[in-house]
Amino acid sequence: MGQFTRITRDPAIMNGKACIRGLRVTVGMILGNLGAGVTIERLLEEYPYLSREDVLEAIRYGAWLASEREIMLVPAA
Repeated sequence: MGQFTRITRDPAIMNGKACIRGLRVTVGMILGNLGAGVTIERLLEEYPYLSREDVLEAIRYGAWLASEREIMLVPAA
């Protein structure tokens, strides 16, 4: 995880979930909002203590996690 300098894990913060710079903002929250259609600009307005680099690193971290495991998906009908 050395390439992710903004991602932290601390058992005392958000039960050890991956967070941004030790804040109570999880990578999952950021990715969930982006997946729901919230723009990066809107996220930065709602969470002024985040930077664009924080959000981009959360995306890279999510992509890295997804590349590490295979999930069986149901074929489209």
